[in-house]
Amino acid sequence: MSSPTARTAPRKRRRAAAAPAAARASLTPEAWIEAATAVLVDEGIDRVRVDVLAGQLGVTRGSFYWHFRDREDLLRRVLRAWSERATEQLTRRLESASASPRAQLRDVMSLPFRGRAAARAARIELAIRAWARRDDIARQAVDEADASRIAYHTQVFGGLGFAAEEAAMRAFLLYSYEVAESLLNRQGSAAQKQARSAFVERLIVQPLGGP
Repeated sequence: MSSPTARTAPRKRRRAAAAPAAARASLTPEAWIEAATAVLVDEGIDRVRVDVLAGQLGVTRGSFYWHFRDREDLLRRVLRAWSERATEQLTRRLESASASPRAQLRDVMSLPFRGRAAARAARIELAIRAWARRDDIARQAVDEADASRIAYHTQVFGGLGFAAEEAAMRAFLLYSYEVAESLLNRQGSAAQKQARSAFVERLIVQPLGGP
């Protein structure tokens, strides 16, 4: 007859073997992407490494390869997640919130002032733009995001009655204003920012006089 110790040993081995699989299953790709984004924002792209992320998440490097082919695969998916969240999903929400082009315009102009969510989005965007200065894949993602956002702004101005060429130019000016407010978020009090936004809205929708 086998001893109790002999009978329990296989169970212990099975539990030990199951532990890494459980960790891999419970830690989703999104968790790695969020961790990589946080490191990108706080420490820069060079620190977005498998060993750093595994240490922060409390798992082995092997757990990373359960979800990703390599570091480049992770970085591409970080950019994809940012693009989906900060451009595609946002545009869909703005479009569905109101059928009025003027209301959509005001929603767009309010984006830099939406508290902690706006501050976090701005930090992520700044980190990705810094990364894009030295990486072609990140540069392409930023260029595509800018083009998509400007295209949506152009659509809004078209809905306000401006011809295509002028709508595109006004869209670029409005987008530049939004980026500036995100970058210069410490410039002015809340009242000054509100007044500045109201002035820009009046300016940006005012038809040009003359030829």
